[in-house]
Formats: sequence, structure tokens, C-alpha cells
Amino acid sequence: MSATATGIVGAGIERADGVDKVTGAARYSFERRFPDLAYVVPVQSTIARGRVVRVESERALAESGVLAVLDASCAPRLERPEGTHPELLVLQSDRVAYRGQIVAAVVATTLDAAREAAGLVEIEYEAEPHDVILRADHPGLYVPENANAGVPGAWSDGDVAPALARAAVIVDETYTTAIEHHNPMEPHAATAVWEHDGLTLHNADQGPYMTAVAVAGLFGLRPEQVRVVSEYVGGGFGSKATMSRPPAVLAAMAARVLGRPVKIALTRQQLFALISYRPPSIQRVRLGAAADGRLVAIDHEAITQTSRIHEYVDQIGASTRVVYAAPCRRVVHRVVRLDVPTPGFMRGPGHASGMFALEVAVDELAARLGIDPIALRIANDTAVEPYSGREFSSRSLVECLQTGAERFGWMTRGAGSDGADAPRREGRHLIGTGVAAAHHPDYRFGSTARARALPDGRFAVEIAASDIGTGARTALLQVAADALGVDPDRVALTIGHSASGQAMMAGGSMGTSSWSWPVDMACRELARRLGARADAGEAIPPEGIEVRADSAEAVQAAGSLARHTFGAHFAEVAVDARTGEVRVRRMLGVFAAGTIVNARTARSQFYGGMIMAHGQALLERGEIDPADGDFVVHDLASYHVPANADIGHLEVVMLDERDRSGHPVGVKGIGELAMMGGAAAIANALSQAVGHRFRDVPIRIEDVRSALRRQ
Repeated sequence: MSATATGIVGAGIERADGVDKVTGAARYSFERRFPDLAYVVPVQSTIARGRVVRVESERALAESGVLAVLDASCAPRLERPEGTHPELLVLQSDRVAYRGQIVAAVVATTLDAAREAAGLVEIEYEAEPHDVILRADHPGLYVPENANAGVPGAWSDGDVAPALARAAVIVDETYTTAIEHHNPMEPHAATAVWEHDGLTLHNADQGPYMTAVAVAGLFGLRPEQVRVVSEYVGGGFGSKATMSRPPAVLAAMAARVLGRPVKIALTRQQLFALISYRPPSIQRVRLGAAADGRLVAIDHEAITQTSRIHEYVDQIGASTRVVYAAPCRRVVHRVVRLDVPTPGFMRGPGHASGMFALEVAVDELAARLGIDPIALRIANDTAVEPYSGREFSSRSLVECLQTGAERFGWMTRGAGSDGADAPRREGRHLIGTGVAAAHHPDYRFGSTARARALPDGRFAVEIAASDIGTGARTALLQVAADALGVDPDRVALTIGHSASGQAMMAGGSMGTSSWSWPVDMACRELARRLGARADAGEAIPPEGIEVRADSAEAVQAAGSLARHTFGAHFAEVAVDARTGEVRVRRMLGVFAAGTIVNARTARSQFYGGMIMAHGQALLERGEIDPADGDFVVHDLASYHVPANADIGHLEVVMLDERDRSGHPVGVKGIGELAMMGGAAAIANALSQAVGHRFRDVPIRIEDVRSALRRQ
């Protein structure tokens, strides 16, 4: 690292863990070694609803190396503290709530033996009729009290019906998004070790402290008796958050039964049913506008699904309450309980689906009004948070749109800026361009950190953060060094240990924002104390000097400004007029998210979000077979995620934004903002190129071919 103590925050220093990762020195959860290791492999249900009548395990137990077969009749009983997620209650009931649920588990001395024996366990079921397909007319639909993140299930600030009736132009369309599956490079894995009246869980984890609390409750332990270690995590996207972690619980259960360390690692195929997913959505968006483009009414109805055992509702209409102003607005979520796995957090939960529908609808409105899509968005900008009336701590949406338009060459689009959607041709290819706004809330929560000065002039900083590949370890090191006024090489940062104290999980784009606050507090106070000791001629004692910081009160007292992040996506697509093949030639993302701690790692995050938006727009589609309730695809051969060959030129612009929300470093989240609206920009570009409006994602080649035939 070459950065000096001056201006460390903002410098694009290399990843602190880069060398360890590329040389193999970094140890992930499954790579932890202990004597007498055993391996546990789950047996998954082959029905979607019913109960287990009998588990025949004799053949499995007869296999060499097999130590135990667990099922609901013999597994240890878990505690059920208030708020326990039902997915954590592994092997506690004979009921089957979805296909792929864990109904038994085999523990053996080798992974191969456990997998082989798992295939020999015979399960007899009493199957019941199942219902697994989301539809808009489902009789079980209801309005929940709240969606995820406390967003009201239904909300309005005016009567939209008469406002829509008076509008000069109306868009009233239905948009759909498909199931999306998490596919982190590192599968869900854990190594569980019981020792000294407690549990150590080496776990692929986005929130080690929160997992320690949850697991302690299940096993009747105090939180300090559970030590979760998660130093390196190979991706998460929300799937490794504390919402549901049955693999880790199963490993801990098996280790306790056998009295020896136990490992688990899900296969790629098992991930599809066992680690949550982005639920599908059916959305009706109605926009009413005056002739000059000013919105007079916004109505957003969203339908989605949850499981029988737990209510999880994506906050699909949340961004609609923030991005644009209108005198009358209404947002309603409806959900239905189906015989499916519980959906959950996935990069930008709710917002990713909702922003797609909203931003395509806005594009449709611009076309019907004959107004340039960027001009329409700027005309409906707002100085205050529409649903609360609070001032924004920062809002640079207009600057993002204007900067992007200039950088992208927007004025050369089609027939110009009069709203006409005329594509241009290059030989056999139809070329289209599209734009969409990006939005995500800026969350942050109180966390704790420790900073210690050592006699040799070095510093040790601890926080129970989790770096899931985002570069959080590097960013926090920069924050610590900057606050201490020293070179980063003099700071040793420890993350990923629940024993370091309470800390927010890596999710909701609130990780670095939440963690950097107490790190900055602890390090600045330590620097102050060291300065006072130096002035008094006092040396650092052999045990060092430690400062602990808790940012909870400071976060609470930081003010009531509305905190959000904004951006703009631009996309250019080329469509082969003969084959329907779609290529995204280039994407530009312009983002405003407070202080960028490390431009290098931040740019990587923005690229990743834009690529994930590409997947949502054109590739990723999870489907459930109504006949057996199973996901149709279970691997990366048939569930397509973007690869290098799919991605054209990517460009990211990060605006220099000063946020007024009181954060000592000015940090805001970026990981989810990077994806929001990107799929809409691609869909809008494709609609312009083909001359047909695409309202459902992913947009498949057969959809494009069908549209071309109609031209």
C-alpha cells in the first residue's frame, strides 16, 4: 500500500486481502481443518407438501464411514425464541412445506461417504395437493401489514382514481419479473466445533454477530457462548444474511450429537431450494400526467409470493414512494402463501423488481407524451421525500441524469430529443438506447468497534464486519488509518469474528456505512488519547491502550433528513433483425452515494451491480414445475448468469457528493444502488430498437423474434 496518512479515505489503494486470496492463503469456512472431522449431507424432500411418515435409514447406516442418520424423530430439539425464523428449525417437524426442504441428514467420516449414503435414505411421505404458481387472480392473495424493511403493505396520500381520470395522458400496464436465484461463487458452507461449553461456527456469513445471537437462542446458549468466525466470504447477495441459515444449524446440530467437528457444504444444485431467492412479481403501474409531463397520479400495485411457514414480502413499491413526486400516489403490496421455499433478501430486495416496472412505465409515458425520457424524469424531480416531506440529506438524481446524458451521447439517440422512438440501423442490426433512474435507501445502524495502540507503534482494530467480496475490509482499513493519522501499513484490521461485538450485517447496502462510523469514532478517540499521553511524556504501556466505541446513540441523534442514494443507467443494445439475438453493446452508470472510500473497489461494486442488472433483464429466470413443485433448473448450465462474453463496454462515473446526514466519513451504501434500474434501461433500449414495448423480464430471444415478426 502506498497511500499516505493524508487523504487515505478516497484513495484507490489495492485490496488488503488481495494477495491472500490469489495465493490461497485466505481460508474460507469449509477449508478449516480439525481432527476427527465428520461431514453432514442433507436429504431433501421430493414432495412439495405433506408429511414424512417413515425414514428408512438401515442401508445408509450400513455403509462404511457412516456415523449417524438424523431426522425429525431423533434430532435434538431446538429452542424457539421469539422471532426465530422457521427455516432455522431444521428437523423439528415431520411436516413438509416445500420441495427440497431438509427432511433428514447423513453424517459420515468423509464427504463422499455422506453423499453416497444420503442417496440410500428412503423416505415415505403422505403427500397432499400443492399450489406453487403465482397468479394475479389467486384467491389467497392478501395485503400484509408490512413488507420487508417496515414498508407499509398499503399506503396512499390521495385518491388516485379521480386524478388519473383528469390526466391528459395515462399509462396503465402490467409488468412481470421472474424468480432469481443467488449463485455466489462460494456455496453455503460451515464447520461446527463444540468445545469448552460453547460452539465455534466457521460460517460463510454476512452477519457473524447476528448469527451468533440467533444460533445461541436455538441451542439454549448465551450469545457469548457462540463464536461465529467469517473472515472470508465468497459472495452472498443477501443469501448469507441471518434471515435463514439451515445448513449452519444442521452442522451445529450434527456436531453436538456426535461430539466431534462437522462440516457442511451445499452443492450448487442444493442452493436453489435451500438458501432463498428473489420472488417473482406481477405489477400494475398506472401513471397519469399533464400535457407538460408533470405527474398528477402514481399508482403501483405489486403481487408476489411467500412460503407457508414464513411471511416474507419484497417491498416492491418502496422506491415508487421516493423517486418522483405527484399530488396523488398509492402503493399496494399483495402476497400469497404457496407451497414454495421462503424467498428472502437478494440484492436490492423489492427495489430491483419495483424499479424495473416503474422505470419502464416512465419511459412509456415519455413516448406517449412525445417528451424525451430524461427531460420527463427531470421535470418530476422533487426537493423533499415525497411520502414524508423531509428534506433529503443529498439528492443528485438530476445531476446523474444530466452527466450521463452528456457522457453517453444521449442527444444522438434516434430522432433526437422530441420523444420519437426511432431506432437506427447498422447493416442487419437495429440499435436502441435506453435510460432509467436508480434509487436505493441509505440505511445505517449502530455498531461497535475496538481500536488498540501497541507499544511498537502499530494499531489493532476489530469489528464484527463481513467482507463478502465488496472490499469492506480495505475500506475500513482506510477509515481507521485516516482517523489515526497513520499509514495503512501500521494498522492490523480484524473482521468477521462475532466476539468483536455487536455489528450490523453486510446487507441492505448498510455494511460499510454502519461499520465505518464506530471505527472512525474509536480511532479518533484513540488518537486523541495518544496525543494527550505524548504531551505528558507518557509511553504506551506493554498491554497497549484500547478504546471501544458504540455508534448507536450517534446514529440515533444524527438528524431526521431523508437518506437515499441515486443514480442513472444508460444502455445501448444491438438486435440482429434476422435472428433476434440481443447484444448489450455498452452501459454507463452514473451514481451519487456520498463519500467513496475506495474508488477502485467501489467501481468493481458498480460493475457487478450493472452486470447483475443485465442478468435480470435478459438471462435469469427461475421457474417452478406445477406438477411436482420443484424448480425446473438447479445448475448454472441451465440457469444462465452473465458471463464475460455477454458483457459489452461498461463505464462508471461516481459523482463527488457531500451528504448532510451527519455521518463522520460521509459514507453511503453502493452495492444495491448499482443494480437498481439497470434492467429497465436495457429493456427500454431494446424496446426502442425493435419498436415493441417489452414489459416482462427476462426478455428472451423468442420474445424478440416474436416482436420482430410483427413489425
